Amino acid sequence: MKTNSKLPDVTFHTRVRDESVGGPNPYRWQDMTTADYFAGKRVILFSLPGAFTPTCSTYQLPGFEKGFPEFAAQGIDEIYCLSVNDSFVMNQWAKAQGLENVQVIPDGSGEFTRRMGMLVRKDNLGFGLRSWRYAAIVTNGVIEAWFEEPGLMDNCPEDPYGVSSPENVLAWLKTAKAA
Repeated sequence: MKTNSKLPDVTFHTRVRDESVGGPNPYRWQDMTTADYFAGKRVILFSLPGAFTPTCSTYQLPGFEKGFPEFAAQGIDEIYCLSVNDSFVMNQWAKAQGLENVQVIPDGSGEFTRRMGMLVRKDNLGFGLRSWRYAAIVTNGVIEAWFEEPGLMDNCPEDPYGVSSPENVLAWLKTAKAA
């Protein structure tokens, strides 16, 4: 995927809290489409190898969460974190991280990630198919700016992080606003 490309049309199978369900797990299934998330908004989408993993949980997700006010000041409406994990895992990760500003998107089947050209094998870590780490600024479903970590490959022996960091994305937004 490159700048000016339209995001693929995909349906995400999510679980949303619904108190009418009752019990210890008051969630119901709700399908959400690419349009539901991206139409009519300017958002940051960032994708990472997995919920509860070290870099994702320590730096990338918390950085976007804490930086939301600065991103909003640059014209960002929403921030989405996507991973090739199911909705149960993504919801528990969001809860564990105490998220209030970043919304998680479960790409359990990897369909969105595959169609973005970012699906990689991580069998060397016991993960199977996962997302390569990237971030994008998306306006009304079209990629405005693209931040892909270097070295896209299956079974990468490292987990590069920096290009898609919240700090780098924010720096780009500030530069673009000033231009």
